Amino acid sequence: MRYRYLDLETYPRKEHFTYFCGLAYPYVGLTVNVDITALFHKIKAEKLPFFFTLCYCISRAANAVPEFRRRIIDGKIAEFDHCRTSYTVAMEDETYCYCTLEDAMPFKDFLPYAAREQEKAKQADSISEEEGDKQDLFFFSTVPWVSFTALIQPVPMPADSNPRITWGKYFQQNEKILLPVSVLCHHALVDGIHIAEFYRQLEEEMTCLFQSK
Repeated sequence: MRYRYLDLETYPRKEHFTYFCGLAYPYVGLTVNVDITALFHKIKAEKLPFFFTLCYCISRAANAVPEFRRRIIDGKIAEFDHCRTSYTVAMEDETYCYCTLEDAMPFKDFLPYAAREQEKAKQADSISEEEGDKQDLFFFSTVPWVSFTALIQPVPMPADSNPRITWGKYFQQNEKILLPVSVLCHHALVDGIHIAEFYRQLEEEMTCLFQSK
């Protein structure tokens, strides 16, 4: 986990950082219906695993936004070089466990790697994480049974600064396949412009994957 501390004295959002760190609920979030039409047809045509394909694209999009890789550590802003993904895996008893994945590899290598790691996570069947191992994580989850327009996330006390990204059930609207994707971030680190950039990067990641051979 490599990171560097930002200089708060020259940080342009220093006043915003101080303000939002003092709030009881310092989070900001959006839910957007993302057009996945081209990616959806590629997944169907090539019989790709839907979840892992989305996970790969979303993780890489989040890593492409520096503000999403920033965390509050000991009252300072740390920016990680790269962040991992921790996501929920459904178990047969209708509970879930956590699985942690890297995305810094070609998509063709990611798929078998992700399948192996998920099987290991199911065998471990745990939602426990060491505090020191959580700082570089994005928290992912899915609600594949319903399509939603808003989402309320549980958050810890005191507040953490890990972005939370959740997607729901895709649906068809006219000729498009849309997927609700919800983002929740610590407002001391992330503004609406950065969340919008994440969605733009997600569109780019899906397009690049669609164009790749």
